[in-house]
Amino acid sequence: MDLALAEARAAAARGEVPVGAVVTDAAGRVLAAAGNEVEARGDPSAHAELLALRAAAAGRANKFLGDCILTVTLEPCPMCAQAASLFRIGRLVFGAYDPKGGGVEHGARVLAAASCHHRPEVVGGVREGECAALLRAFFAARR
Repeated sequence: MDLALAEARAAAARGEVPVGAVVTDAAGRVLAAAGNEVEARGDPSAHAELLALRAAAAGRANKFLGDCILTVTLEPCPMCAQAASLFRIGRLVFGAYDPKGGGVEHGARVLAAASCHHRPEVVGGVREGECAALLRAFFAARR
């Protein structure tokens, strides 16, 4: 989570919503890390999770990441939750819960849907206070 938080802080410094994501393998080696790049790329799908998952899969030359952990500072939205399933991620770890836009424990609950073909292990609330504080500070400064 330390690296994911560092990516989130870097995203905030660039004017992006401060979300960071890291993909590690079973041995704990970092395969990819990213922060949101929605504004920089002008791409609403350039979420930290998607960027990290794509980079990890490309680096391994394998579209499936079954032995990997995706760690992200915010509960993934429905798009990113579905991507975690499609990449066959082994475990999803996230920090702050997102009652408004989340897609794992809230909202669409993508991974619990009958149509979901792969359900990673999910661990939510890791360093929740720190992750949520980063988001609150970012949006408070914008208001």
